[in-house]
Amino acid sequence: MKTSRFSDSKIISILKENEDGATVPDLCRKHGMSSASFYKWRSKFGGMDASLMKRMKELEDENRRLKKMYAEEKLKAEIAKEIIEKKW
Repeated sequence: MKTSRFSDSKIISILKENEDGATVPDLCRKHGMSSASFYKWRSKFGGMDASLMKRMKELEDENRRLKKMYAEEKLKAEIAKEIIEKKW
């Protein structure tokens, strides 16, 4: 997965600038980003502070890890089921 070139604290500061009255086109020009990135960040991180953002990222990583574990166990169960059902 591609990582952002903006850190979590930088994203929060950009969103705060917008809340303080800076326009979106000015912010995009100043920080060298697209308006789509800004609106995506605002929908995802709007109203958060740095600690909440860090916690959300930790939960996303844990969720990704658990999904991978589940997929591996399901595959093992399907393989075992196929072996049991086969008539030798």
